[in-house]
Amino acid sequence: MERQAGVALWRQIADRIREAISRGEFDETGMVPPEMVLAGQFGVNRHTVRSALASLAQEGIVQAVQGRGTLIVRKERFNFPISRRTRFTEGIGDQARDLQGLLLSSEIEPADPEVARWLALEAGTPVIRLEALRKADGRAVSRSTAWFPAERFKGIGEVFARSGSITEALAALGLGDYLRSVTEISATHAEAADIAALELTPGAILLVTRAVNTDLSGVPIQYAVTRFPADRVQFTIAT
Repeated sequence: MERQAGVALWRQIADRIREAISRGEFDETGMVPPEMVLAGQFGVNRHTVRSALASLAQEGIVQAVQGRGTLIVRKERFNFPISRRTRFTEGIGDQARDLQGLLLSSEIEPADPEVARWLALEAGTPVIRLEALRKADGRAVSRSTAWFPAERFKGIGEVFARSGSITEALAALGLGDYLRSVTEISATHAEAADIAALELTPGAILLVTRAVNTDLSGVPIQYAVTRFPADRVQFTIAT
């Protein structure tokens, strides 16, 4: 454990346990090792381990069962955190063994009034529109439409197609870090295009986010509308 890392020990332990569960290390018993075993493994007291397990229980990953110990909860939904640095790969990463970002299409188009407003551009300014599908362990978990100022991010479609990551694509084009400035969340019934892409049944409910990311100077660099199947993804809002 890294005692000088600036991250609480209980949180580091929770991350280690979450990773171990994701790797299937406890599949044989379906239980997390006892608190005393974990305390010895991590070199901490039982109170620290208990705090780590309590945080995992809040996430729905484990459940304390009286007389048995800590049971691993086999849940179908991925937990997606939304914060100032929302990243798909980092957010889902510990919960899935295989992540994919697939480019569906990339086009340059004039910004309509709504896109222009979100990106603080003049209507008609050229923007790049990316349609992307993301999968975790082979299951489609989101379909997004994102717009970027074309002058600043020329070629982002090609870079994303290779990397499967918006963060990596932005970094390759010179933007090493960015922040989430706005996230709006709503729900709706899936339309035909999303039903097909996300492999849903008619009538399925989607969680929809409208989000703006900015560079560190506060200049908008991405506006995205993302649809998540409500039965596969849940959100955690970080404060």
